[in-house]
Amino acid sequence: MPMNNEPQSRLFFALGCPSALRKTISQWRSSLGLRTGRPVPTANFHLTLLFLGAVNTARIADICTVASNVKTPGRRITLALDRLEVWRKSKVLVLMPDDAPAELMRFAYALEQAMLPFVHNPEQQEFRPHLTLSRDYLSQVPEAGSPPEFFLRADRFALYESHKGQYRMIAEWPLVESES
Repeated sequence: MPMNNEPQSRLFFALGCPSALRKTISQWRSSLGLRTGRPVPTANFHLTLLFLGAVNTARIADICTVASNVKTPGRRITLALDRLEVWRKSKVLVLMPDDAPAELMRFAYALEQAMLPFVHNPEQQEFRPHLTLSRDYLSQVPEAGSPPEFFLRADRFALYESHKGQYRMIAEWPLVESES
């Protein structure tokens, strides 16, 4: 945590989850009959690309400028969320791809490298694409009546602020260059 009195924002980059997909995943999660953990609000479903953490609010404009220059895949990213896992260390239940697309991995790495000047803890975990279903989850992987087979299709990425459990989009950028 920075040791100054500047206003701070808790920031992260993510691929948004369309409303219809959020609803479908939420219904599937309900079918799991979870008895432990805190379900992530459906409105907060997203796929984190990079967690920046607490950043001086005055630096948000610089972060946006740098983000707008990150090399994007140049096409929509389609990601299968087809694996349910429990991450014991983080105490979360997640949906993740069995096989992450190479363009997503390259883009997340490019974003991470571009944001190094803004990160106070450069010892970030290796990027593992996932959508968090439940926090404080202390049980085994639940039995699913039907296997997870969800497809997240993203043509934009965004910078979000997290405040008291609510996520607010600050800015977004296309993954595909507009044709003019």
